[in-house]
Amino acid sequence: MSLPDSALDALCERYGIAVRYRDFWHHEHEAPAATKRALLAAMGVDREAHGEAWGPPTLVVRAHDPAHDIELTIAAPADLHALRWHLALESGGRHGGDCVCINDDDGARVRIRCAGVPAELPTGYHRLVVTDGRPGGIVVATAPVIVCPARCHAPPPARVFGPTVQLYALRSQRNWGIGDFTDLRTLVRTAAAHGADFVGVNPLHALFPGRPNDASPYSPSSRLALNPLYLDVEALEDYAACEEARAAVASRSFQARLAAARAAPLVDYAEVAALKVDILARVFAHFRRHHLEPLSARGHAMRAYAEAHPEFAWQPALFDALQGELARDDPSRWGWPVWPVDYQDHASEAVQAFAHAHRQDVDFFLYLQWQADRQLAAAADAAVEAGMAIGLYRDVAVGANPGGAETWQAPARFALGVHVGAPPDEFNQRGQDWGLPPWNPRRLGADGYAAWVALLRANMRHSGALRIDHVMALLRLFWIPEGMSPAEGTYVAYPLDDLLALLALESMRHACAVVGEDLGTVPDAVRTALRDAGVLSYRVLWFERGADGGFAAPEAYPEQALCSVTTHDLPTLQGFWQSTDLAARDALTLFPDENVRATQYAERAADRPHLTAALRRADLDATGLDDRAPSLDAATVAAVHAYLARTPCAMMALQLEDVFGETEQVNLPATTDDRYPNWRRKITVALEDWASDGRFAAICSAIGAQGRGTTRSVAPARHAP
Repeated sequence: MSLPDSALDALCERYGIAVRYRDFWHHEHEAPAATKRALLAAMGVDREAHGEAWGPPTLVVRAHDPAHDIELTIAAPADLHALRWHLALESGGRHGGDCVCINDDDGARVRIRCAGVPAELPTGYHRLVVTDGRPGGIVVATAPVIVCPARCHAPPPARVFGPTVQLYALRSQRNWGIGDFTDLRTLVRTAAAHGADFVGVNPLHALFPGRPNDASPYSPSSRLALNPLYLDVEALEDYAACEEARAAVASRSFQARLAAARAAPLVDYAEVAALKVDILARVFAHFRRHHLEPLSARGHAMRAYAEAHPEFAWQPALFDALQGELARDDPSRWGWPVWPVDYQDHASEAVQAFAHAHRQDVDFFLYLQWQADRQLAAAADAAVEAGMAIGLYRDVAVGANPGGAETWQAPARFALGVHVGAPPDEFNQRGQDWGLPPWNPRRLGADGYAAWVALLRANMRHSGALRIDHVMALLRLFWIPEGMSPAEGTYVAYPLDDLLALLALESMRHACAVVGEDLGTVPDAVRTALRDAGVLSYRVLWFERGADGGFAAPEAYPEQALCSVTTHDLPTLQGFWQSTDLAARDALTLFPDENVRATQYAERAADRPHLTAALRRADLDATGLDDRAPSLDAATVAAVHAYLARTPCAMMALQLEDVFGETEQVNLPATTDDRYPNWRRKITVALEDWASDGRFAAICSAIGAQGRGTTRSVAPARHAP
């Protein structure tokens, strides 16, 4: 694209590409011309001198909004004076009327208004059709019309709390070296018995069966599918029926491997995958013989699941089968962009032929998705049975791996050749490149926001609350062209109002509250929009400060929020106190210079007296509270959680690493797995030992003493065999 600078900037501004932005230090940065051209090309604007967008667009309106006149621009038909509109409602009803021409200045396109649209349309997914005045009513334009509520589903009016867990980190005497869905069900019952109303989990997104060590839940193959490594193999109905599988598990060698996997301090993903896939293959072979050949009621149930949920069942299963076959002879064929060209299009004849020829392989992965959904549903049902007001609180990542199933299913939805990241800041002076391709904002509305709706539906399934990682992505994302550094990237805008409206619609339909991870610098306009839409803010103790640098008082927190001591990307409570995180960054030379290093150590030294002072002001002066103490005692840990429990926040998350005194954080940003064991650390106490350990019960009691949580009579949690 050879445009003069002024024309290039105008085109960028038209498509939401920031030609300049202010960084962490409030310095203004000009996006390089090469960046502007690369991002326009990634959006598909490189050959369009005038940059016409796809259209007509999806029309998103708010219910009960008197100003929701439906207007759209269409190609000018032969007869402008006889246009009619027809609105087919999701429920099957219909409305219609005449169109009014607003303007037709350029002769080729015309802006029209649909006259007589009812003032109150039902929420839902409707379709508008515009016809001309010729006999038969020739269709001249169609557009989705989505009517949305004003706000998301609200959390319960009482202030609630719940533990949050990295599911893989749960340790039990029965799992296979990784936390699983049965462990989650046990945790739900245990938490409910101690007054909790939800259990939060890391993203449960599908990863890569052939590369189990690629363990980050925030770089998944697909955010629409589930990770089958979380299956409890021994809880499968078909395992109980498969003598071959049970005999293999009972063998001395297999039991020895299981014992070693359980005892390991870190999740050995490769070994866990080897153990589970071996037995799951035997279990599926039994299922296939008895339920697919010929088709039984259970076989029909699996087929029905695949048919009802193609985007998060059939298509990811097909991807996994194809990836496994291609990598079997050549492990370098990893990720669909390096597959043979005929397989890169999921709808190609070659892919369909593969699906037919390898139906058993595809069915195996489909079976795993079906069973994972069933076991996750059982954990959600346990929350309902225990009387939890929310139940499971799930998490959705900001993006998907460029080589995975989600991008393969719909590559046109993504700006391939671009990565999402962050500009340089105090902690990462070279910036961050997360390696994830962003959605192309030009395409989001072209198919009725199908990508966003599918993502929400997949992750609100079996869920009473959903955390949206990096919720700022609804407004803007930092794009970095491949081959360039984060310092050369810039921000790209997204249709915030439409995305929030659809979020509210799906939230209400699923009775699922929404928490937006809004840490960092967030424009006031975005905070206002999130608040107005009923999205809960995400408030972390470490970041809530007063003007003097001390920790904010509990009453200073907002009601419409979830609060927590820390997160998976930040130091644990003990790690914060002991500066373990700073020591880790020091050992890995992650500080950009000595000044930053010295500043952070000095600030942390000041934070310890800040924390003790805050507890004393709140009259939570725990026994042994001393800012010079080498570690926090159990009473002080409980006092910190009691402090947060006093806030008016609607939800409070209790991180299990803090309960059990872990010092190392779950994930250390800006590190690779060969330098730090990200997404691998296990909780040191097995679920079966929580009662005798006492710390979980003590902290839940401290939280409940502040009037947060639900008092209920629940039978003691049962541990599944």
